[in-house]
Amino acid sequence: MISLHAAAAKSALALPEASISQPFGDGCDVFKVMDKVFMLSFHLEGKAVINLKGLPDNGAMLRDIYPYIRTGWHMNKQHWISIFADEALEEDLLQDLVLNSYELVVSKLQRN
Repeated sequence: MISLHAAAAKSALALPEASISQPFGDGCDVFKVMDKVFMLSFHLEGKAVINLKGLPDNGAMLRDIYPYIRTGWHMNKQHWISIFADEALEEDLLQDLVLNSYELVVSKLQRN
């Protein structure tokens, strides 16, 4: 089983202009691009969890397919998903979802 937090952080920090901070204190890493959040990493219910931004239709589809993907905890349920650590989670899927979250945030920055 992959380490959810380590694999997600590695993917996120490899992206251009990505940064990490802990504005909420220890236990919650916040990943940003140009000061906009694209990923949060924390523990919930004793499990490693990350929150990622996504398109509403994609989020609904992912939740239907993968039992370890749920609506975004403590975030807008329509635009964020939570991924819980799970043996079935594949690193390729995780990397794709981190990249998609990052690209969604960057695309909105470029419109402004």
